[in-house]
Parts: sequence; structure tokens; C-alpha cells
Amino acid sequence: MATVQLNAQDFEKTITDNNLVFVDFWATWCGPCRAFGPTFEAASEENPDIVFGKVDIDANQDLASAAGIQAVPTLMIAKQGQIIFKQAGALRAEDLDDLIAQAKALDVSAAAQDSAASAE
Repeated sequence: MATVQLNAQDFEKTITDNNLVFVDFWATWCGPCRAFGPTFEAASEENPDIVFGKVDIDANQDLASAAGIQAVPTLMIAKQGQIIFKQAGALRAEDLDDLIAQAKALDVSAAAQDSAASAE
């Protein structure tokens, strides 16, 4: 599945309506973003069960601000409507593949129970 362009109108619905969503916050003027783009696109083709979205921070400044994006590229991962990962910096293909495997394996409800138990 190819990457989809996301904006403020469809971002929240995409996060909540899909089990696993990877979002690349990027900018046209950003060299590392341009370098990471083909890696992100290739991962989207190899993982049709995951939604891969891209947010151009210049065209969607309010969305980038609401998401707390301070540097690009920033990768955000949502699973079952919850943000489970957010990190700035371009990733190598093997690191992205590893992150995909970890995100697929993560049991969000068990992780939430574990953090609630450790907070007590």
C-alpha cells in the first residue's frame, strides 16, 4: 500500500480507524526528510497491513504544532488509536523494519495495564 498524504481534516480519523499507523512528518526543504522518504515508501509497499501517512509540516502547520513536532523528519506510530512512539530523525531501512516488527508485536492493552500498575 502506498503512502497517503494526511492533513488536519483526516489525521485523527486515520489514527482512530486503523489498527496501526506510521506517520512521517516531513518538509520539502529538509534533506534528511528527502533521504528518508524512499525508505518510508518502500516499507509501506512491504507492509500493506499498516497505514503509512505523510504530513507536510509546511502545508499543515497547525497539525504539526498540535502533534508537538519540533524537528523533521519525525516518525510517529499509533496503534489502536494510541500514540506508542514518536522520534525525530531519519531511520535506516533495517531500523525502520525493526520498529515495524516491535509495533506489530506490541500489546497496547497489556502495556497500558503495566504502566497503570507501575504508577500505583
